Amino acid sequence: MITTSKAIILRSIDYQGSSKIITVLSRTHGKIALIAKGAKKPKNKLAGSIEVGNILEVTYYYKASRNIQTLAEASIEYQSLNFRKDFEKASILYSTLELISQLIHENEENDQLFLFASTFIQWLGDTEPVTPSVFAYVQLRLAQIAGVGLVVQNINENETVYLNISSGTLTENPDSELSYKLTKNQALFLKVGVNSRNTEIFNIDFENVELKQLIHHLDVYFKYHIEGFKDRRSDTIFEQMLKET
Repeated sequence: MITTSKAIILRSIDYQGSSKIITVLSRTHGKIALIAKGAKKPKNKLAGSIEVGNILEVTYYYKASRNIQTLAEASIEYQSLNFRKDFEKASILYSTLELISQLIHENEENDQLFLFASTFIQWLGDTEPVTPSVFAYVQLRLAQIAGVGLVVQNINENETVYLNISSGTLTENPDSELSYKLTKNQALFLKVGVNSRNTEIFNIDFENVELKQLIHHLDVYFKYHIEGFKDRRSDTIFEQMLKET
């Protein structure tokens, strides 16, 4: 079956000298693998379009019984050179795409996830400046899309706040041994992030260790609620970014 769909490149690996195998989040078939034959050849019609983070319109030959589909054509819908030039943006992009890839199964259509990913990539590529805390916000939004969003219970201002991993709540008192006491900045970020979508959240002035700790807490939350969730390989890049900011 010949299919045309919007698609976001999540991952790209070289294959047999001149080709590439790309993992994409497509709007039609969800997460699928495509072989881009000859994509590494300069004169190939696919050359230049196969880059991680690109949003494409793709035409491919789809057969449900195959693990890898064949890419026939691709045109760029969105591409940002900032992901090549800006280490901070690239770090956030790679971590986000790896997280998205873990939250969707092969051939699982998820329009909400696709729309979020498409909108976010374009915002990240075009917005200046961008702070590392953007990734913690991505974690919050993707938890909501995955159906395991955090819930803020009645919390008085200036009270100590705990992130309860098993119940997915923010409360003034821990409800289990797997609860994290939050700093004021961490608590404010989560409360604002859960209840609104205001970019003012990125003005919260985190210490690097504080932000790293928050991202770790949210990863533990994903591991508890999402079966098979693993540590991201791109985290080494993200941590290097934090050292340099």
